[in-house]
Amino acid sequence: MDYVLSFVIGGIICVLAQILMDTTKLLPGRVMVILVCTGAILGAIGIYKPLLDFAGCGASVPLTGFGYNLWLGIKEGVDKEGILGLFRGGFKMAAVGTSSALIFSYIASIIFKPKMTKN
Repeated sequence: MDYVLSFVIGGIICVLAQILMDTTKLLPGRVMVILVCTGAILGAIGIYKPLLDFAGCGASVPLTGFGYNLWLGIKEGVDKEGILGLFRGGFKMAAVGTSSALIFSYIASIIFKPKMTKN
């Protein structure tokens, strides 16, 4: 049942993002920024943690989960290091996800040899 719940909650988050892209003239990059900021804001006001506990990976895998992770890192960094933690905390918390995305995308580019399209 946990898998179904994760799938449903993650699907709802993705459907909301798709509706935002289809009904507005926002580019995908801006929608991604909105999702990350939404996760950070919901984390700051205390709403995202209960959603994360309820939905598990359905709430942590989408970009809103990345925003929540950034917020969590910044909060912990400020608590431990003061104002310097404001800059250091988010990087520390999100480093593994960002590094793995870069490494795996590089490996995929080597395997599949992407080519630029000429218009």
